[in-house]
Amino acid sequence: MSLATVLADTTARLTRAGVTSPGVDAEFLLAHVVGMSRGEMLAKVHQGFELTEEQAADLEALVVRREAREPLQHLLGSAPFMSFQVRVGPGVFVPRPETESLAERAIQTASTMAVGDSGLRIVDLCSGSGVLAIALARAIPHATVEAVEVSDEALPYLVQNVADLAPEVLITHGSLDSFASGVAPASLDLIVSNPPYVPDGETPNEPEVQNHDPRLALYGGEDGLDVIRVVAEAASRALRPGGVVMLEHSNLQGAAVRDVLEGHGFRTVSTEQDLVGRDRFTQGYRP
Repeated sequence: MSLATVLADTTARLTRAGVTSPGVDAEFLLAHVVGMSRGEMLAKVHQGFELTEEQAADLEALVVRREAREPLQHLLGSAPFMSFQVRVGPGVFVPRPETESLAERAIQTASTMAVGDSGLRIVDLCSGSGVLAIALARAIPHATVEAVEVSDEALPYLVQNVADLAPEVLITHGSLDSFASGVAPASLDLIVSNPPYVPDGETPNEPEVQNHDPRLALYGGEDGLDVIRVVAEAASRALRPGGVVMLEHSNLQGAAVRDVLEGHGFRTVSTEQDLVGRDRFTQGYRP
């Protein structure tokens, strides 16, 4: 069967299954099966390339899983973030493009910070797959970057991604409370975090999120801000004067997160937007 026919059939099946980007997903699945980049595969479509029986069987198995709304990234085993790819799968939060806005701002902020005697120290709390820590370490090579993650299920992905992409990143497997109790006061320059922030009573609309993203990475208490409060408290003690905390949140939580940071003594608190103009993260400076 030709690639063109298979691509059209797969797109139609994913459309009927309610997948939000059926054409793109079909292209990525087909490229994965034939062992090419998406661009290379699309070029083959116009050259009359045909699938082998084994490739067709492999594709069918993946399409059935995608029709059941298993995340595309789980099927491919990886997810893109900025200029690199990280390994993902069951048990770890799949990084979103929206978080790239936080990463870019954090890199910009870190690159302008004065370096003290102990060097530039950055911590990524609730690190998950490690994308924020990895992005910062790759962009700011003179910084010491630490990734903190509590989940036993997410940790193997974090360890592998760091080993593959930024082996200089330090990894701590532990809770926020243990981090807060163990870090020296006024010892950090920058804290970034994409914490769980979905209110407990809300159910995500997308089956990929509802059924496959780990609950530990999604839900943040009755108003979604429980973990954000813990991070703000820890940051108020761990950051040096002039240090910065940056917290991702939903597009509806900007005002509430500003209140949390101001309540912990942070100044010049502001909320910034993601690539599509929605409130996405809030930052504050320790006086």
